[in-house]
Amino acid sequence: MLDFIKGEIAELTPTTLLLELNGLGYELNISLQSFSQLQDLSTCQMYVHEVIREDAHLLFGFTSKDERDIFRKLISVSGVGANTARMILSSMNSDEVRQAIATGDVELLKSVKGIGAKSAQRIIVDLKDKIDKSSDISQIFKLADNTIKKEALSALEILGFSRKYAEKVIDKLLAGESSLPVEELIKQALKLL
Repeated sequence: MLDFIKGEIAELTPTTLLLELNGLGYELNISLQSFSQLQDLSTCQMYVHEVIREDAHLLFGFTSKDERDIFRKLISVSGVGANTARMILSSMNSDEVRQAIATGDVELLKSVKGIGAKSAQRIIVDLKDKIDKSSDISQIFKLADNTIKKEALSALEILGFSRKYAEKVIDKLLAGESSLPVEELIKQALKLL
């Protein structure tokens, strides 16, 4: 079984990577996350997951072991195939997938093309206990900040501010002091908008 392939990037598209190694070209199916990390490189090392079916031998490539680990967990869920798992990882990074599963965020998983309510619920139920429990305290605070950020953005949008601009202001404020309560964050954002 292949673990990783290191070689020259012969061709790169948002869904595939052609990696040349010693005169052989390996076609790897990749996520948009991997695509964005590979755009300016001429060589790379990709971690590989091999899918062998009756009608095809497919290679899925990942820029990190973490992304491959989440992919493997996703395809272990009944009804989630390799292409669906790749679609999930194209929509969210590994940490966001973990957070969605850990917090039971069905709506976030449903926002991925091809994932319905039942599939999202099945992913959460099947993987909630398998997701790495050793996430450190900073991850918990990061999740709390994300909730605060969502609430503040929602309030600012209701007040008529552009989401993009409001998000930049909120990110700047959270970078300076991440322990702001929602009300204070909104007040400070209003001063800067």
